[in-house]
Amino acid sequence: MSAQISVLVLHGPNLNLLGLREPQIYGSLTLQEIDSLLLTESVVLGVSVVTQQSNQEGTLIDAIHSSYQQYQGILINAGAYTHTSVAIADALKAVRIPTVEVHLSNIYQRESFRHHSYIAPVAIGQISGFGAQSYCLGLRALVGYLRDNPKL
Repeated sequence: MSAQISVLVLHGPNLNLLGLREPQIYGSLTLQEIDSLLLTESVVLGVSVVTQQSNQEGTLIDAIHSSYQQYQGILINAGAYTHTSVAIADALKAVRIPTVEVHLSNIYQRESFRHHSYIAPVAIGQISGFGAQSYCLGLRALVGYLRDNPKL
């Protein structure tokens, strides 16, 4: 039997304020409720999920570095760092762990500065615009990819 897939879920800045912050854009679910949805989805998929949120770019980078040889996949919503952080993109590129980028809102329907992602070029895919379901869809896609490419 193969080892269980383990996925690190990283939530970036201000996502700890979900449920309060602009619910017309980000929805009314809290981060804890999204993490609960991911845990339920992980049970259905038969994988392990560990979640972490930070408002600090360096903390997110440290988590990515620490994920090397510990997780088979990363699911990341880097929040505003998506559009500004070459350092997070470089960290993801360095560890070479298959990564899916997710966003609650459709970043391409928002302000023009949100249309660019530094993470997209180093991710295997991106899912945005489906609210909390973006996370579940991203997890499903990532797990499917990992199962289709077991030698990674």
